[in-house]
Amino acid sequence: MRDVTGGTGPHAGQPIATAGTPLGEAAAALILVHGRGGDAGEILGLAELVAPQASGNTWYPYRFTEPVARNEPYLSSGLSVLGDLVDGLVRNGVAAERIALLGFSQGACLALEFARRRAQRIGAVLGLSGGLIGDEIAPASGQRIFAGMPVLLGCSEHDPHIPIGRVRETDAVMQALGAEVVTRIYPGSSHGINEDEIGIARQILARIAGTNSPASGSRQ
Repeated sequence: MRDVTGGTGPHAGQPIATAGTPLGEAAAALILVHGRGGDAGEILGLAELVAPQASGNTWYPYRFTEPVARNEPYLSSGLSVLGDLVDGLVRNGVAAERIALLGFSQGACLALEFARRRAQRIGAVLGLSGGLIGDEIAPASGQRIFAGMPVLLGCSEHDPHIPIGRVRETDAVMQALGAEVVTRIYPGSSHGINEDEIGIARQILARIAGTNSPASGSRQ
């Protein structure tokens, strides 16, 4: 893998932080997508392997619930970066079903939106404090393309940045597309990542790497 992002637009040519097992030896690959104001190196503390950097530490300038056009060309550029990373991992011998995306906040929104638009089953999508992007979310239509792909949605009930209704809309769309969704809504008003989410994420990642059983836990 190269050490700068591909794709097109303002996020192309940004640094990529890497850690963990070399690709040729890895059982699975994880793409980490940071939130607004974060950076690639910071999010590597959660797990390993590949973390792209957004230009100016921000994937798109306005709230994710704004009309899509308002966040262009940054949104499309961020999506192209993720597409280039997934394609690059596949070219390097990592099967699509062994690739997971994990994002927080803006990164969660970008990862979830990428998965819906790409319409391809990958290993998993882990969206922590985020949801699908746009002022309106079109309902899912067509085939159940995700065919049991694990999706984790975690968010505080009164998150100041993420409307809980959007999390539930995202859950409904992903389920309709055939994903196996675990949604956890936590009491309080924090905007962060908690130990329960990390534990579920680790179970899902172990599952796609073939080292553990499926994640469990009640939906809320």
